[in-house]
Amino acid sequence: MNKRTLLKSLSGWLAGATLPAAALAAAPFPLKKSEAEWRKIVSAAAYDVLFEHGTERAGTSALNAEKRPGTYLCAACNQPLFDAAHKYESGTGWPSFWQPLPSAMGTSTDYKAIYPRTEYHCARCGGHQGHVFNDGPKPTGKRYCNNGVALSFVPTGTALPALRT
Repeated sequence: MNKRTLLKSLSGWLAGATLPAAALAAAPFPLKKSEAEWRKIVSAAAYDVLFEHGTERAGTSALNAEKRPGTYLCAACNQPLFDAAHKYESGTGWPSFWQPLPSAMGTSTDYKAIYPRTEYHCARCGGHQGHVFNDGPKPTGKRYCNNGVALSFVPTGTALPALRT
């Protein structure tokens, strides 16, 4: 590794490198939209979390208290991400799940908290959902700690919306 490559790597790490909005446009996600297109679809708060890797304040999401059976979707593209049967009360103030739906998520490493964490995102549009930790319940031992603003909820018995194109 030469000095220039090392400095670029370190500057990215110090800046809290994840997949910024510009990188998402070039990423290999099946659904690609411009910043302007996403901003027309989702709220400003959702855009901040989904495409700028923000974090909503703990305890602010109504979905944290949601107890009905149903499906949690990506707020950007409507991809189903979690079954409500896999949700549990983690005490963190964010909706938490012990398992996502098959093939719903992708992961990357983020250093915003200085130490490496596993970020997960919608496999279809790349929208940032949250971070996964190894302190969850059995059977997986995982805690998918999700930003509620990055999700929508559809109760069982209600038709899922079409995937956005």
